[in-house]
Formats: sequence, C-alpha cells, structure tokens
Amino acid sequence: MSKPSFQALSTLCLRRLVPALLLAVTGCAKNYVVLLPDDDGTLGRVVVTTPSDTIELSQKSQGAFIGGTRRDTFTLTDDELQKDFGAALAASPQKPSGYLLYFDAGQASLTEASLAEIPKIKADLAQRPGADISVIGHSDTLGEPQANYQLGLTRATQVADLIGSVERLSLASHGEKNLLVQTPDNVDEPRNRRVEVIVR
Repeated sequence: MSKPSFQALSTLCLRRLVPALLLAVTGCAKNYVVLLPDDDGTLGRVVVTTPSDTIELSQKSQGAFIGGTRRDTFTLTDDELQKDFGAALAASPQKPSGYLLYFDAGQASLTEASLAEIPKIKADLAQRPGADISVIGHSDTLGEPQANYQLGLTRATQVADLIGSVERLSLASHGEKNLLVQTPDNVDEPRNRRVEVIVR
C-alpha cells in the first residue's frame, strides 16, 4: 500500500506495557494507531472505535486510521517504522527493572546467590541517568509482626548500603504483609524473606 510520509506525535503505553504509537498523516489531519510488540515479543490488542466502525489490531505493526473515512488497516515495515518514528522510539524511557534478593532465616544477611545480584543492579543504575530506586524489605511469618517489620526495614537498609549512593532512593518495609508465597502464621518460607528492588 502506498502511504504518505508520517510524523510521530506521541507515544502511548497500554496496560501491560504493550506500546502503540499515535501518528499523524502529514497534511491530511487524519490520525492512526500502530500496534507494536513489547520488548519481550508479546503482543496485545488495540481496538479502534469510530462512530461507524470498530477495528481490532492484533498483528505486529498493523495500523488503522482514526477519524476521517478510511476503514482499512495497513502494515508498516520495520524500515518505515524506523525511518518515520525512530527518534520517537529512541526517546521512549527505559522500562523499570525488578530484582528479588533473598535472605537467611531471621537475618539481614543476603544469600550468596542474591549477593551476586548487587553488581547487576549497580550496572543497571549506571545505564539510567537520573535513575531512582525503590527498596522494599519483607519477612516470612516467623516471629511477631512488629519485629518482622523492623527486620524488613533492616534488610532494605542493608541492600541500599550495598548498592551505594543513589540520588533518588526510597526505603520501605512491608514486614510479613504482602507475602510472595501465602502461608499461615509462624511459617519459615525462604521466598518471603526478600527485598524487592525496582530501578526506574
């Protein structure tokens, strides 16, 4: 299909991080959307509803006009996407990264495998100018809730100290609330003894 040149207006992010681009056809005052896959290759769906039609986009780089009288869909090639929207795609912010670090029972000492994750977190931070980080401590249900809250906070502080200086860092503890694995009270569950690190 022959198409006029296009110009990117903005980038929309749909739930579950499935991106779609809102594009304008130069000189025609008609807009259309194009569906793109997420970084992991998953593809969502976009439903375009007009007063007279409903069009569902479900294939990579499939587009549909919104407004005006065009009812057909079309597909942009990778070269067309890069040529027309490469700058807009490159300007998109990096998606957050999440890390789970685990601890020995009743302790604020990381397991050996989790300690090995700290350099990866530091490298991730180095790739994000102006990054901010959330560090949230958790415990299993062994012991008293208040003591577990304090243990979660101690664990979060320990991880923050290992990561080092970060301009924007938030620390929190959920203690034995928000369990990764639901258990009754007083259960030793290693996957609940964790710190969640979110890098944005």
